[in-house]
Amino acid sequence: MNRQLIGLGVAMVTPFKADGSIHFDELEKLTNFLIENGVDFLVVLGTTGETPSISDPERYAILDFVKKVNAGRVPIVAGFGGNDTAHILRAFDDYPLDGIDAILSVAPYYNKPNQAGLYAHYAAIAEKCDKPIILYNVPGRTSCNIAADTCLRLANDFDNIVAVKEASGNFTQFMNILHKQPEDFIFLSGDDNITYPMMALGAQGVISVIGNAYPAEMSELVHLALDKNWEAARAKHYELLNIMQLIFKDGNPAGIKAVLKLKGICGDHIRLPLVNVNDAIFAEIEAEVKQLENLKLNRTAEAGQD
Repeated sequence: MNRQLIGLGVAMVTPFKADGSIHFDELEKLTNFLIENGVDFLVVLGTTGETPSISDPERYAILDFVKKVNAGRVPIVAGFGGNDTAHILRAFDDYPLDGIDAILSVAPYYNKPNQAGLYAHYAAIAEKCDKPIILYNVPGRTSCNIAADTCLRLANDFDNIVAVKEASGNFTQFMNILHKQPEDFIFLSGDDNITYPMMALGAQGVISVIGNAYPAEMSELVHLALDKNWEAARAKHYELLNIMQLIFKDGNPAGIKAVLKLKGICGDHIRLPLVNVNDAIFAEIEAEVKQLENLKLNRTAEAGQD
């Protein structure tokens, strides 16, 4: 299973209707779009999926639906995380994990456990859950950092803790984990815009936000890096860098949903307390989407002439 978590995973958005209900038709369209454009695995109900504002019954309905649409084509990683350890453990009793290939579990937020608490939290999850587990470290959102030593201790102590999604932005921490991690442990970037340098250090892929809208392009970047074709991967990195940065300029997933709306993949409705990007940012995103589309059209024309 570990090898299936290498490459491009996409942290899927959750499409909503104007009334705030889940737009399952658009979710089906997005799921097929991602699979048909080369993603290696799907990540359902992560941060980008607006999971904090989705009820448990809705979460389970989303997972059931994506499993059905996917029909076993690519692995599915499901988000099961939070700041109430007991609630997460109950969820494993409430929802059968059949058809789920791994879980992504974000570090507890708001209550700010120390390193001993983080270890105990993930130990409890690992002992309860029989699926491969990806740790998710994103201190900018959680105010809680899974230190390199804690990550490594968990990786060594539990066979089913198989990977980490690292979004701390701390390259010293990245290198300490990569240098000392178990041989079969998977290190994944949690930030699109530093995927290239992280993979140069040894990361084996990314759980991506921009991949919702540009799965083929992001897959190309990641697989060029996996093949150690650094020059071509660097060119693709810089091609996508501006849109990677723009989608976070006024909040995630508001930015990526703006791109998806412009590309006709799904709407941009968001649940409170999140709101859509402001008009100025939307205009910047729109201009970059048009520029990338023109670049694609020019390449297609040039290829036709050849």
